[in-house]
Amino acid sequence: MKFPGGLVNFNNYPNAECINQTVIDQPANHHIERWAKVLGKLAYDAMMEEVLLTPKPGLVDQRNSGAHRDMDKETFKRSALAIADYMPEFVRAGYALGHIAPQLVLPQLRSLGIDCERAMFQTTDGVNTHKGAVFAFGLLCAAAGRLLAGKKTVAVMNLSNEVAAICQGMVERELGHNRQRLTAGERIYHAYGFTGARGEAESGFLTVLELSLPTYLTYRQAGWDNESSLLQTLLLLMSCNSDTNLVSRGGLEGLEYVKNAARDILLLGGCKHHQSIQWMTELDEDLIDKNLSPGGSADLLAVTWFLAHLPEESACFDA
Repeated sequence: MKFPGGLVNFNNYPNAECINQTVIDQPANHHIERWAKVLGKLAYDAMMEEVLLTPKPGLVDQRNSGAHRDMDKETFKRSALAIADYMPEFVRAGYALGHIAPQLVLPQLRSLGIDCERAMFQTTDGVNTHKGAVFAFGLLCAAAGRLLAGKKTVAVMNLSNEVAAICQGMVERELGHNRQRLTAGERIYHAYGFTGARGEAESGFLTVLELSLPTYLTYRQAGWDNESSLLQTLLLLMSCNSDTNLVSRGGLEGLEYVKNAARDILLLGGCKHHQSIQWMTELDEDLIDKNLSPGGSADLLAVTWFLAHLPEESACFDA
């Protein structure tokens, strides 16, 4: 998954001029700067929570590199640090763009998104570790900036609505082509109707709002620790999410295999069961053998943690 310039084709957008850097570098508003710092740190923490969660079937974690041969947890750590440096800039950019129509925002973020991806590639020696995170957290941080510009609360539903407005029409604009040479995302969309990261963004991360976030919060409120709550939430995402990463690697057969395997563990009690870690470890080995990695679900898990830990408005006011 890519941010502007890769995931998004800006030739399909009107007025696709990059935001003037002098606008982003406008005189600092202390309240905005507090939010920019807090959300940048929160995005970093969300990426780290995801990568350090262990065991994650088919994914990079503290135990192994999952179904990936070109990256490990150290690669992810370096990548997360590089990306986190850019997240406050997305907040500032969203704030500077608070006066324009939402459908004009995405192309204005192009330069910043490309710079962020470039920083990721530089620190990982060209390995794609976090394009999905750049896209998701870049959107969320820019949406937060726009909310602040409009004097609206930075809250889950407001962020969801703002991201959906910014990304309105993205799926059809980016995946609806009928040309001879299609991208992997376009082929999957035309063959199966799966919309991947674009669909999640255009919906305002509806899968997170309706499925993973309530699940995570429910288990946390029930007294589960953070790790068990996240693992249970990941299993639920894997059992329901039409993950285009899995389709790309293993077709529909690979997607259904992972969905069914996750459902089987959940039906046995998931992380409530004392053998759950063993089962997830065994599934990890299985997915490594099959070269299957539920990366789309991992991205949604990171977004889930991010939204679950949004600070109260008062936490970002002047001390």
